[in-house]
Amino acid sequence: MNTIDNDFCYSFPAVRGVQAGRPFYIATCPLRIIPKIFIYDEEEVPPELRAQRTLNKARIPEMSRYLVDNPDDYVFSALTASVGNDVAFIEHDEHAPNIGTLKVSMNTSILINDGQHRRAAIEEAIKLKPELGQDNIAIVFYVDEGLHRSQQMFADLNQHAIRPSTSLSTLYDDRDPGARIAKYLATTAKPFVGFTEMEKSSIPIKSNKIFALSAIKHATRALLHKGPKDDISGEEKQRALKFWNDINDNMPEWKLVQDKKLAVSEFRQEYLTAHGIALQAIANVGSQLLKCSDQEQQAMFQQMRNIDWRKSNPEWIKRAMMHGKLSKASSNIFLTALEIKRQLGLQLLEEDLLKEKDLLAS
Repeated sequence: MNTIDNDFCYSFPAVRGVQAGRPFYIATCPLRIIPKIFIYDEEEVPPELRAQRTLNKARIPEMSRYLVDNPDDYVFSALTASVGNDVAFIEHDEHAPNIGTLKVSMNTSILINDGQHRRAAIEEAIKLKPELGQDNIAIVFYVDEGLHRSQQMFADLNQHAIRPSTSLSTLYDDRDPGARIAKYLATTAKPFVGFTEMEKSSIPIKSNKIFALSAIKHATRALLHKGPKDDISGEEKQRALKFWNDINDNMPEWKLVQDKKLAVSEFRQEYLTAHGIALQAIANVGSQLLKCSDQEQQAMFQQMRNIDWRKSNPEWIKRAMMHGKLSKASSNIFLTALEIKRQLGLQLLEEDLLKEKDLLAS
């Protein structure tokens, strides 16, 4: 490292460590300083001359809103940065040589290898809520060894990063009203108790579960006409519970599985109602059903008993499947829901019939 005694410096309390024979430094920095000292490559620079992906500006508002909406209960992981050679590490104590102060010349560049979206979100959040600037974030500094090394760092940092499944994110997310109601229904609604896959978003072939937690969340949002962040009242919560219980009471196959008279594996192999597309389509129909009187609803629930839910039903083959496999595409959900409405005798909109015609023709 070069001496930087004659330069103006940023100073960070830091801990020094070693990876692959190279020193790195873990420091903390106030959020208000982050936008001033951390830079990222301009989008116009070609990919081969950059050290990370271009900034996806569409991600920033949601990340910024997360900070602003949860000032007392947010978590932001560390930034990873490459810093030029103009740095010095000042040990505080000879008995603890890896604890000290990292000094970085103001004339050197500090380039983010991982966390440019967090940096941009921090900048926007501080504009809306300046008091957030007093908080701190961890930073992992690596001494820059040129573009090739920075690009390799980006690849290494991201090649093993795997997003958690939607179901697992739903299970652990207590901020999202949709996640909260899905967890509630998974433990209280008749079709879901004991048959909900809490961790995976797709059901393994040999699993004894039927519905993924994420499928329950998306279906119930559709049932209640809710967006991803919309609140769900206690009354709506109970309405959803009653709806799924009423559906359960009129789904003979569901009850056979619950009574252990039909194996889950056989149910999933033979019936549409063992899959997320049916759950979503039924929820879409339910959003219209809930506008009917209680008497009309009960009559239509009972009518569901007469629907042939087997996958071999020609209607489901042309509506719920693509290339012989069930599809959760929005067009397949729409076509499936429209046929359910038709068999229940619900009123069909002219625009929906035109859309159906176009989709089936294509």
